[in-house]
Amino acid sequence: MIKRVIAILLVLINLGVIHAQEFRCAVSVNYQKLMTTTQSYESSDKKVFDNMKQALEDFINSRRWTNLEMEQNERLDCSFSIILSERTSATDFKGQITMQLRRPVYNSNYTTGLFNYIESNDFQFVYNDSQPIDFDPNTFYGNLSSAVSYYLYIMLGIYFDTYAPNGGEQFYEMASTICQTADQQQTYKGWNSRESAKARYWFMENHTNSAYASLHSAYYLYHRMGLDMMTKDQPQARKNIIAALEALQQVHKTRPNLLSLQQFLDVKITEIVSIFTPAPAEEQKQVYDIIKEISPINVSKLKDFATK
Repeated sequence: MIKRVIAILLVLINLGVIHAQEFRCAVSVNYQKLMTTTQSYESSDKKVFDNMKQALEDFINSRRWTNLEMEQNERLDCSFSIILSERTSATDFKGQITMQLRRPVYNSNYTTGLFNYIESNDFQFVYNDSQPIDFDPNTFYGNLSSAVSYYLYIMLGIYFDTYAPNGGEQFYEMASTICQTADQQQTYKGWNSRESAKARYWFMENHTNSAYASLHSAYYLYHRMGLDMMTKDQPQARKNIIAALEALQQVHKTRPNLLSLQQFLDVKITEIVSIFTPAPAEEQKQVYDIIKEISPINVSKLKDFATK
């Protein structure tokens, strides 16, 4: 583990990334649905939602989530949005949580998406305007704290996987601990594997199950050996990106329709088209055949590659 952390730090130093707190996250709280339903709503309640937004931003951006130090301008660029649909009491809410994570590409002004996910519309939580949002991986302080923290560690895992082989391992393990702690409460939906194929459990499982080790290789090959090399050696960078897709193909053979694999491709498919549009026909055919196998829902976006 120590060697892996050192390797990550060396990579970050070479990319001009050195030392500080981890996230630069923008939070939005949308309460428009509460205003258009028969639920009790007063204009003075806007302060509660403004405070919720600010409390979440402080929770994410001011807390130390790792032992690493990063400069202010190198914090992970992400966003969270909570779309409220119900308010059953002064402190009980229901809605939908969405999140995005982006990563800078070395030696360019380009930013690539890493994680873009929308939960189903049954995220329930308690928010008390007079109490801080707190967190401990082994203590359940509430569904809001646990869900946000869980996804932050999934994001950290993905982000560091893109910089070093298996670089995100320790962060996925933290997400696993949070998931187990929350599930033990048996109070809120979204944590248990038996509930849904898109339960929070599965992102953690997909990234900690050794059967899907190629998923971590895909993140590294696609980003560090692919996108980060585009300004230096485009042909080799494209070959490495194809190798990343082949790694995903191996995951697919082990378990078709893996949630994390599909999330990867949903975020990347437009970018993949852009990267390989000027590529040789042989490479376009390789990409088309892989996507056709592992993500049929996205293959239509590569229709121009089909005749190569």
